[in-house]
Amino acid sequence: MDNYTPVIGLEIHVELKTKSKMFCRCKNDPFFAGKPNIYTCPVCLGLPGALPVPNRKAVEWTILLGLALGCTINENSKFDRKHYFYPDLPKGYQISQYDQPLAIEGSLGRIRIRRVHLEEDTGKLIHSIIDGKAVTLVDFNRSGVPLVEIVTEPDIMSGEEAKIFLKNLQQIVRYLGISDADMEKGSMRLEPNISVRAISSQQSAASQKLPDYKVEVKNINSFNFVKRAIEYEVARHVEVLKQGKTPAQETRGWNETKGITVAQRTKEEAADYRYFPEPDIPPMKWGKSQITNLKSQIGELPDEKKTRFMKGYELNEYDASIITETKEKAEYFEEAAKVNGQVTPKTIANWMINRNIDINEVLPVQLIERIIKAKQVTAVSDDELEKVIMQVISENQKA
Repeated sequence: MDNYTPVIGLEIHVELKTKSKMFCRCKNDPFFAGKPNIYTCPVCLGLPGALPVPNRKAVEWTILLGLALGCTINENSKFDRKHYFYPDLPKGYQISQYDQPLAIEGSLGRIRIRRVHLEEDTGKLIHSIIDGKAVTLVDFNRSGVPLVEIVTEPDIMSGEEAKIFLKNLQQIVRYLGISDADMEKGSMRLEPNISVRAISSQQSAASQKLPDYKVEVKNINSFNFVKRAIEYEVARHVEVLKQGKTPAQETRGWNETKGITVAQRTKEEAADYRYFPEPDIPPMKWGKSQITNLKSQIGELPDEKKTRFMKGYELNEYDASIITETKEKAEYFEEAAKVNGQVTPKTIANWMINRNIDINEVLPVQLIERIIKAKQVTAVSDDELEKVIMQVISENQKA
C-alpha cells in the first residue's frame, strides 16, 4: 500500500418516517405492515394515468438535513425521472433529483458533502420457494416511501474513516427526528464507491487526479460491513493495479458470510438513466425566509450538545460522548441533573454509563435520585436497593 492510496466516496440512502409516502397518501409503514401490498394505490403501483403529488413534510425534512450538514439550499429545485427497468420499479422510472437537488456543497467534519436530494424508494423483492420452485415476489408496501440520498465527495481515505463518518451522520439524522435510520430494517442503506490511485513519487496524493474507474458496493446494512467491504476492495484493486491492469468499473455486492464482494453488473453512467424533468410535478422555489424558518427548527446537534455538556456539566470527552449518543439519553441526563440538585452531574453520568440504561425502557428520573442518594448514604445490599426501586415504581405507576 506504500505506493497506493484509497479514494472513497459514499452514497447513503435514508428512509424518512413521514406518515404518508412521497407522492401519494398511502401509509408509510413498510416494516410493520400486516401483509404484503396493503399500503398501495395507483400512484405507488405506477398505474397509467396516476399523478404524483409531493409530500411537503418530506421536502422540508430533506432541507433540514441539508442545513444540518452545512449545505447551501437551492432556491430553485425540481424532480426528475431516472429510467431503469427492474421488477421492484413498476413505472420503469424512479422520481428522483438530478441537476437541481434540494441541497449542495456541505460537509461533516473534513468530509465534503456533494449533494442531499430526495427521491422515492422502490418495492422490495422477496426470494422464496413455492411448490418446490424458486420464485421472486414483489412487495410494494415500500414503493414510494420518501428516500433521502446523501452523496459525499471522494474524500475518505480508509474503511475506518468511512465507519466514523457514517456513525456521525446516523446520529445527526436521529437527532433531527426525521428517520430511525435503522440498518437492520433497511431504513439506512450504505453504498461505498471505491477506487485506488497509484501515487507518483513526483506528486503528493492530494494533487493527483482521480482514478478513471470506480467500484460501487451496493446496499450494505452495517458500519462494520462497510469497513470490511472497503478494506477487501482496496486490497483487490491494488493486486489488479500491480498487474498493470485497471479494475473493472462495476457494481458489486457484499457477501457477509464469506467476507468478500461479488460482481453484480457493469456500473451505469448518468447518461444510461436518461434523466429528464418530471413533467407531472412543477419546479419548487424556496424563499430565504422559508429556509431561515426551517433552520430555526434544527435545534442543538450532537457536537454542540457534547461541547456544552463538557463545559456546563464538567464531563470529560468520553462521558459526554456516551451521554449525547442519542437525543433521548441526553435529555434524560439533563432532567436528572436538574432533579438531583445535591448529586453531581458526573455521578449521574457515571451511573447512567455503568448501568447502561436503556432509555426506551427507562424508569422515572426520581428513581435515579433515590438510588444515588441511597448509595451515597451507605453501602446498601441488593435486597435493600430492590425495595427502593419497587417503592419508586409503585409511586410512579403512570410513568
